[in-house]
Amino acid sequence: MAEAVMLLLIPMLLPHVYSMKCPGNNPPQIPHQWYQPGEILIGGILTLIGCVSQNFPFEQHSDQDYQCYPILLTKFYQHILALVFAIHEINENPSILPNVTLGFHIHDSTIDIKWIYRTTLDLLFTSPELIPNYKCGSQKKMIGVIGGHSSEITSNIATLLTLYKIPQLSFGSFESGLDGQTNMPSFYRMFPKEALQYEGIVQLLLHFRWKWVGLMTLDDKRGDHFLQTLEPMLSRNGICAAFTEKATRQIQWDDIGFMLKYLDSSNANFLDSKANAIIVDGGTGTFIWLATIIFMPTILMKLTEAEYVERTSAGKVWITTAQIDFAFNLFQKAFDIGIFHGALSFSIHSKDILGFQKFLQLLKPSRAKGDGFIKDFWEQVFECVLPGSANPGKSGETCSEEESLETVPAPFFDMSMTDHSYSIYNAVYAIAHALHILDSSRTHHRAMYNRDSLASLNVPPWKLHTLLQRIAFNNSAGDEVTFDEQQELKGGFDITNLITFPNNSYVRVKIGRLDPQVPLSKRVIIDEDRIKWNRHLPQVPPFSVCNDPCKPGYSRKKKEGEKFCCYHCDLCPEGKMSDKEDMDYCITCSEGHYPSQGQDQCLPKITNFLSFHEPLSIILAFFALFFSLIAALVLMSFIKHQDTPIVKANNRTLTYILLISLLLCFLCSLLFIGQPNEVTCLLRQMTFGIIFSVAVSSVLAKTVTVVAAFMASKPGNLFRKWVGKQLAHYIVLSCSIVQVGICAVWLGSSPPFPDMDIHSLSREIIVQCNEGSVTMFYCTLGYIGLLAIICFIVAFLARKLPDSFNEAKFITFSMLVFCSVWLSFVPTYLSTKGKYMVAVEIFSILASSAGLLGCIFLPKCYVIILQPELNRREQLIRKNH
Repeated sequence: MAEAVMLLLIPMLLPHVYSMKCPGNNPPQIPHQWYQPGEILIGGILTLIGCVSQNFPFEQHSDQDYQCYPILLTKFYQHILALVFAIHEINENPSILPNVTLGFHIHDSTIDIKWIYRTTLDLLFTSPELIPNYKCGSQKKMIGVIGGHSSEITSNIATLLTLYKIPQLSFGSFESGLDGQTNMPSFYRMFPKEALQYEGIVQLLLHFRWKWVGLMTLDDKRGDHFLQTLEPMLSRNGICAAFTEKATRQIQWDDIGFMLKYLDSSNANFLDSKANAIIVDGGTGTFIWLATIIFMPTILMKLTEAEYVERTSAGKVWITTAQIDFAFNLFQKAFDIGIFHGALSFSIHSKDILGFQKFLQLLKPSRAKGDGFIKDFWEQVFECVLPGSANPGKSGETCSEEESLETVPAPFFDMSMTDHSYSIYNAVYAIAHALHILDSSRTHHRAMYNRDSLASLNVPPWKLHTLLQRIAFNNSAGDEVTFDEQQELKGGFDITNLITFPNNSYVRVKIGRLDPQVPLSKRVIIDEDRIKWNRHLPQVPPFSVCNDPCKPGYSRKKKEGEKFCCYHCDLCPEGKMSDKEDMDYCITCSEGHYPSQGQDQCLPKITNFLSFHEPLSIILAFFALFFSLIAALVLMSFIKHQDTPIVKANNRTLTYILLISLLLCFLCSLLFIGQPNEVTCLLRQMTFGIIFSVAVSSVLAKTVTVVAAFMASKPGNLFRKWVGKQLAHYIVLSCSIVQVGICAVWLGSSPPFPDMDIHSLSREIIVQCNEGSVTMFYCTLGYIGLLAIICFIVAFLARKLPDSFNEAKFITFSMLVFCSVWLSFVPTYLSTKGKYMVAVEIFSILASSAGLLGCIFLPKCYVIILQPELNRREQLIRKNH
């Protein structure tokens, strides 16, 4: 004889989201069970919407003609069918529970919490009259319960079932922190961790860079828990809630005045919000409320087609949690689901079950023996009346029973197994496998028991807990079903994309997944190419920000009094940049780089030095060579005419030394052109300082020679013995040695070296010779300046001495030019940077050297070359007299 087991389902068609007014506040009289006999029971509860007026929604009525009749959310009827299909599969499968026939017993909890407790007690104690803890003559034994859909219903059922340690497998989400249910060893969740879904929502928003989002949920404990959990997570990740809408649980559908007032206060202003991403949570009731406040005003206001399209063409991305199914009720058949096209939904991981669609295709009211729900379902979904209808007041065509469920739009019934139905399917198999394991482990004891009855084994429900906690099996779709330490289903979530059609149907296409086995930042895996976005979005993927993102080159500045996601965009200050959108602050480029003109990227700095290829360098080099050639020609001319009086006058040797030093001064300026290196850095200032000291010392020696010669011409003067070459040579040698000593100290203490200055110029790296010791550099210049000033003073005092060969006037002018050049050099040198600083020094060298060459030797060259007749001793003596 076959053994029988009873299985009871607690699916929830809709968790009393809407409050219906029924006479006397009594629960509606609707079919409350679907029974198949069995000796071991596994039970469940079904929640319906409740009752509404026959005159709903717009006709007025009196209390006398007011009647209630049940309204099913027809799409959730699939939950029952998934249970039945799983039972049939198990009964026909010889490899699991052989010789055992499973049964099921379905109760309805209606919309009242009191009725939830009543129907739960009906499951536990099956006597005709409800007598708790009393089972007289009943051979049926409750072994487990599957259900329910919402946290509130589930927790109320669990309150009773936990007392009797009866396993309860919920196919809906359940937050352990709600209602104080923190430790329920008899409770199993066919739903992954709730926290994982919140993490997935945040990662999805970050993936698409949506920082300004709307939140919608039910106005209940679950809604509060949702907001309290998600909002801090959003804030930590830089995301703000543009608005928060809570769906009320108390809508009086039969009161037209209430409906008008309610819809006026809930006028869907969120459709005009800049938040293009809206997160919807709280169960299917939230979705029904959302559809109602969007579409009902268009019906009440009798909008034209154009006005209707304008109102419902708000392009939004709806992000729904796994608790929500896109389902309409009877009174929403005129609603257009197209506004939700492109929605992204988290759902419990599921696969298609082979044979389920065929099972649905064969479903007919006449074949469903014992199904107390199919008549109401069939009449409402096909808008017809079955023979022997339980609602005699209904009118309409008679159902032919040839209607096909495939013609029903998906918001009212889905031919594909939904994720919640998939969880129910797995829950049935979990209990069946646990019973199978228990039965197999006691096979060797069957001899001492009645082999024909599993019930006679006296299996207490609590013995299944150890097995369920460790259960692990693969279902017919190949998915593994097992629980974690918190008795929650192991696994992740699928991410689906809602694609709607003109006939008001839709399909959900899997476009990604939420994988808990990978790091948090990589848990959301999205195939963007498969996403079909809302047709009215201006761009895809859309922006969902409080204001347009700050472009590179700008940084965010908070708006006072608004959420941190709303900000101004300020241009980056000088020297800083931002190379990404929405940067909180501008940054400084790394060394060797500078901000571009748009301050949106860092460019490598170019090297700055006086290259031989630059026009400025070519000009300076030309003048250096030109003056060098002039100095050489003057020297050659003086050597050629070395025996003439004008050359022999004022110490011919000093003249040669001065001309040679000036020639070297012009040439040493070439050391400042080109990229600095160790050799040129050491030679530049040292060569310049020593050669200029020799030149100025020679001029000073010439001036002192003139003064000494004049003083020596007086009888008995002490200067007579100093007149001669020895004095001039001593002056040149001693003054030059002092400069050589200064340069030696400079080289020994802190010599110049090649260096790169990356800070002085914003866009260039100055390749320069670091002077090493700035003090020694200015000591070198200062010493040359001191010699020049002494020379200028002596020459100025000696400028009127009576001598035809007196050079003091020319030396005075030359020193005036020399001092003027170098006095202007210091501030100019300090105020320039890079190659222009070097150019200033080269110019000063050339200008001062040219001043000496021109002022001292130009008049003599004029006489030597153009007026040779004046370059005779007799002519000079005559002129002197």
